[in-house]
Amino acid sequence: MTKKTLDITPGIEPLYGTRDENLRLLEDGLHVTIDLRSDAIHICGEDAPVARAAQVFADFDSLRRSGVTLQNGELHGLLKLVVADPYATLRQLVDQGKQRSAGVKRMVQPRSPNQKKYVEAIEANDMTFGIGPAGTGKTYLAVAMGVAALLAKKVSRIILVRPAVEAGERLGFLPGSLQEKVDPYMRPLYDALYDLLDQEKVDKLIERNVIEVAPLAFMRGRTLSDAFIIMDEAQNTTTEQMKMFVTRLGNNSKAVITGDLTQTDLPNPKKSGLLEALHVLNGVEGIRFCHFEDVDVVRHQLVQRIVRAYDTYGRSQQPLPMSIDASLPGTPETSMNAPHTVAKPQ
Repeated sequence: MTKKTLDITPGIEPLYGTRDENLRLLEDGLHVTIDLRSDAIHICGEDAPVARAAQVFADFDSLRRSGVTLQNGELHGLLKLVVADPYATLRQLVDQGKQRSAGVKRMVQPRSPNQKKYVEAIEANDMTFGIGPAGTGKTYLAVAMGVAALLAKKVSRIILVRPAVEAGERLGFLPGSLQEKVDPYMRPLYDALYDLLDQEKVDKLIERNVIEVAPLAFMRGRTLSDAFIIMDEAQNTTTEQMKMFVTRLGNNSKAVITGDLTQTDLPNPKKSGLLEALHVLNGVEGIRFCHFEDVDVVRHQLVQRIVRAYDTYGRSQQPLPMSIDASLPGTPETSMNAPHTVAKPQ
């Protein structure tokens, strides 16, 4: 048993988190005891965990002195990654986030181990599927990676695609130009762009067609080269649409496909192109499947509990046709750890 005593430095309090939630995370994850005194911080436990906990305090103080301010939600997410990965440090994760975020308004940083795998998969593969419940950051992180690639001149344009399927409603004939008809379906993608870049810059990039936002139907017959392509709400594609989209990839392009199989708006959910792609494309070189769970939800904490409640209720009822079980290709047990030959953080 080791005991390490740290001085309390000015400005260290934000590390504690709301009601000391960050300290409890470190205690539970690293199996140490952290005792806050008026003049010092005592960390007790085995040698290696105590050293890792002390490193977190040292890294936070160093980052604070260098002008890095971490919001509590962001900091809590980073600490989850530190706890989950014995080789990760707080400073290393922040430095990686800075590299991905050059020119972006806010630091692009995964907040859970699955988000970290997702970001790394996008960097390493030509096509990445992000599948999971609402609020896990699938779309936001994909847009953020696309913006980072554009600003770093790794690609010359971003193409944002979404199937124009109504969510159980009948919107009827929408007035206005073609772009005005399409915009309501694309709003989540616009929201992510405006959160990452100044609105004026986004508008200019869209006007110059550097950022193209279009419905899936407009992709037929095209070859998308030197581009970062994102298809959102892929669970609403038909099998024919999915095949059409994944064969649009041109030279020096990456594609990220996101979707939630529990929120399919197709008349026949069994015909979802995303569901079929899980079977057909599993094991294809250069393609990676990343799955998210309720613990990856980064919206309001209530959303995480809602997702978990619906999942529990669904399991207690007759199994849904969309449900993913251990036998389905691309589940976390098979896709996250399966070796893939490299071709490529809402």
